[in-house]
Amino acid sequence: MAIFNQPGSAKKDTPSFANEPAPPARDNPPPAPSASAPAPADFRPSQSAPPRAAAQSEASESLIASNLTIEGKIEGTGDVRIAGKFKGDVNVQGNLSIERGAKLTGGVRADKVVVAGDLEGNIESAKRVELLDSSALTGDLKAGTLTVASGAKIRGHIECGWEDAPASARDKGTPSAKDAKADREAVAS
Repeated sequence: MAIFNQPGSAKKDTPSFANEPAPPARDNPPPAPSASAPAPADFRPSQSAPPRAAAQSEASESLIASNLTIEGKIEGTGDVRIAGKFKGDVNVQGNLSIERGAKLTGGVRADKVVVAGDLEGNIESAKRVELLDSSALTGDLKAGTLTVASGAKIRGHIECGWEDAPASARDKGTPSAKDAKADREAVAS
């Protein structure tokens, strides 16, 4: 009762894709772009990663390794992690991490700042700041929210939870107790 050995059944059961040419071997690299035609803007040597994954890897973290000492200025978008020593200002649209044993001497502007090492300078603008137990901050801090772990050291002026708007603009948005009482009396009469 072997169905496989019946004559003529092989042609009928052959799938339709069997007659199509085989795909190119993976060992052959894709043809290189010609010198006369410019490469597309999104051309990447490795075509294995989908475009979304490639876009996420472009916004990756920049690292100053623990065995480096750098002096200069950091500006741009993306996350920065300092594990060594950096002297200069850091202004990023992203997150800044200062690891345990690392030292940053300079001003900081970032979305989120996590300090586990030493920071000598002001955190001028941050949405969120976390000072871990091994951190030492010498400078002023201005942030939307601040989390301080037990054991963290701080020397400087701290402003937390205040909006960037001038005081007069803040006061207009929130009525005082006196204004609220006058409003209640006007409604009652």
